[in-house]
Amino acid sequence: MCRDDSEGREKHMTIKEIAQLAGVSSAAVSRYLNGGYVSEEKKEQIKKVIDETGYQPSAQARILRTKKACLVGVVVPKINSESISRVTAGIEQVLSARGYQMLLASTDNDPGKELTYLKLFENYPVDGIILIGTVITAEHRKFLKNSKVPVVVVGQYTKYANCIYHDDYGAGMAMGKAVAESLINSETEKEDGCAKNRACGKEAGFCGKVAYIGVTKEDKAVGVAREDGFRAGLGSAGIELEENCTRKAEFTMESGYSAALDLLEKNRDISILSCATDTIAAGAIEALLTYRRKQVPEGAKNSGGRMQYILDNSGIRVTGFGDNQFLKAVTGGIPTVHFGYKTSGIRGAELLLDVIERGEKIPVEIKLGFRMVNGQEEEEN
Repeated sequence: MCRDDSEGREKHMTIKEIAQLAGVSSAAVSRYLNGGYVSEEKKEQIKKVIDETGYQPSAQARILRTKKACLVGVVVPKINSESISRVTAGIEQVLSARGYQMLLASTDNDPGKELTYLKLFENYPVDGIILIGTVITAEHRKFLKNSKVPVVVVGQYTKYANCIYHDDYGAGMAMGKAVAESLINSETEKEDGCAKNRACGKEAGFCGKVAYIGVTKEDKAVGVAREDGFRAGLGSAGIELEENCTRKAEFTMESGYSAALDLLEKNRDISILSCATDTIAAGAIEALLTYRRKQVPEGAKNSGGRMQYILDNSGIRVTGFGDNQFLKAVTGGIPTVHFGYKTSGIRGAELLLDVIERGEKIPVEIKLGFRMVNGQEEEEN
């Protein structure tokens, strides 16, 4: 269908009419629309007519001819997330280059909604589904095992579908080791009187404790693997993460603020506050200001250095995971971990299209790496 601007109304176009305007056969137009061979000269003629008329082939007719809708359903936990936007950007890059369109559904971190959308897409004319997973429940596993369309899971490991996931345990361990090293280094810089104060560091005698704000254990990647790795990283240096120095938060800045404030008010000797995500870390930074009861100077506010001022004057270091570019811009960068979110979207979309177009049957599990970031490095993914 296209719009005839001279008459201000819509008119229907057929392949035969497009062929006549382009001076080619109807068969040539059909091959062009379905990705078949057409000479470069005819391609240009057909493309010119389609561009001028705004012709859109019937989706229903295309499905009947090709048995494909050229649509992919993408289920995401939320849309107001930098990491999710990076994943979906990678997905869109691959889909658009290969002639597919993306249907996006956001679940607000509700596993029930997630299953509803998965079943909706399964019964809608989509060729496949990409699930950016957070929680894989028994119902999820049942769906993945019996789905009538190919599914790729991004962000979580599962044996019931092709999946792309990150090395959250390795990233957690690397961060735990970095935090332990920072704590030990700061210890050596303190005066002997503080260094000998056993009340704030248990057997190793470290001055100050490490605290950690995690997320639900139902999230096996961020809530389990990342925290387990962090504990193991600390343990490699003889430092224990005490249970009274841990809290759980939602994946929001507000929840990070509440969890951090509660930690700080009940543990007066925290020197490093590590968070499972950069979004939670942003809330924790705001909690430092409330906890210290300090005012941010107008100069820092007006220059956009508010969060940087809080960090510089709190005496407590905050770390995160995710390499959030907005947080980097307003803080100058906190210690964090970069994951190739865009890369995971690209690989996930490529994997799904390989199944759709070539019928690949071999199960694929791809674990992506990570990179420690101190706030000064840049990364496109």
